[in-house]
Amino acid sequence: MNLKEKFQILINKLNLGNIDEVIFEATILNKKHPEQEVFYNLLSIAYQLKGDYEKSIDLLENALKKSKNNFNFLNNLGLSYFKKKDYITAEQYFLKVLEIKPNYINTLNNLAALYEEINHIEKSENLFKKSISINSEVIETNYNLASLLQSIGKFEEAKIYYKKTLKLDENFTKSDRSLAMLEKYNPDNDHIRIMEKKIKDKKLHKNNIIDLSFALGKVYEDLKDYEKSFFYTEKANKLKKSLSNYNIENDKELFKKIKNFYKNNTLHQIPLIQNEKKIIFILGMPRTGTSLVEQIISNHSEVYGGGEIPLLANYFQKFFNQDINKKDFNDIFNKFKNNYLNILNKMTDNNVITDKAPLNFRWIGFIKSIFPNSIIIHCSRDSLETSWSIYKNEFEGGIFFANDIKDIANYYKIYENLINFWKENFKNQIFDVKYEDLINDPEQKIKELIKFCGLNWQKDCLEFYKNKKIIKTVSFNQARKPIYKDSIKGSLNFKKYLKNLDLALKN
Repeated sequence: MNLKEKFQILINKLNLGNIDEVIFEATILNKKHPEQEVFYNLLSIAYQLKGDYEKSIDLLENALKKSKNNFNFLNNLGLSYFKKKDYITAEQYFLKVLEIKPNYINTLNNLAALYEEINHIEKSENLFKKSISINSEVIETNYNLASLLQSIGKFEEAKIYYKKTLKLDENFTKSDRSLAMLEKYNPDNDHIRIMEKKIKDKKLHKNNIIDLSFALGKVYEDLKDYEKSFFYTEKANKLKKSLSNYNIENDKELFKKIKNFYKNNTLHQIPLIQNEKKIIFILGMPRTGTSLVEQIISNHSEVYGGGEIPLLANYFQKFFNQDINKKDFNDIFNKFKNNYLNILNKMTDNNVITDKAPLNFRWIGFIKSIFPNSIIIHCSRDSLETSWSIYKNEFEGGIFFANDIKDIANYYKIYENLINFWKENFKNQIFDVKYEDLINDPEQKIKELIKFCGLNWQKDCLEFYKNKKIIKTVSFNQARKPIYKDSIKGSLNFKKYLKNLDLALKN
């Protein structure tokens, strides 16, 4: 068997998720054939997929000692730093690649994705379009551009690029799912029949079936065929659960560890630094109106909408996965602060910025220590409505509890327990926004919200739907519309299918 065949076998194994096997075999081949750069790149990608970014970085830095201008090594090194959320270092490597090879599509796309993540939307859009001008038939570029356009409200233009990906590959089902979220379906829409035909193909990968099932769940809800809608929604979630290996006990243990650490350690407030931004953290369970609240606050002239900034989850999850008792945590938290503020300063010059990553509710006590002048806005909603909305939507990120009714109910309970713990420790420092109250009495609740944020009243906050900021969540459509009351009881049409969920939440 020649090296080309061995490489292809390893690629196939990687695509099947056999990451440890690929790392073992690629390491041997890399040592035997150090002149073959493909094995360095393959090994670095395998480490990235495993989440072991440091090993990927070490490997590539050693490779660069022999070939300092190797653009593949530099690109993958940038990608490793990007995935570990070191945006500044990642950008430096990507820019270096483009100095050597200005039209290298992989790096153009990676840098565009980086700029999208830190809200440099114009730069991101320009790079994606430059990449398409070089080669218009790269599916991922077209899809990524479509997703970007969708997130900034350019829905019709986004549809063009989603449809283009399906012309290039009819089984690129992520685009089917995305199109389904953008359309309001009637029975004559051809896309329904296309998806129904595709989902019957027995050769489809599970991930494709998941995409199509979530899409059809949404389609049949539009058509008021709630039985079919629930059938496809349940099918999507059961399949996704089978792939995730999620265990609620891990989150229970994490939440217990968070509370114990906070109770047993003295957290010193890290002093404010000169010109430090005021951060408004908007948090709670997903699907509780966090995107709507951010749209309202960030339509104020003094506020920059940062969207879901993934950094704190990245920092704290790593922290709690270590032996935290032997760590100088005050020093570590200070590094978290500096890294986080460096990224915020790269995002905007505004002195006030929002971060609406919902699951930041886990870190409230640490946030108040690291950022003493921060504002905490806690969003909540009827537990059944929240849980159903989580279950019926597909999340790109790692919200793995979302795919099983018992997991959602159990997670909701440990969330409630933890948020009550933070409220006991931070009386009057957490502002509650109940979704139903905001919908029923928007003007009064919005005025209270803006006042708590320490901002002067501006009427623009009532016209939040005119806000053009990026929305990357599944709320991208609703949060761009005026408040409507239909969303308050979205579970009613599915009442007979949700008895187990309702029971699990109450027990």
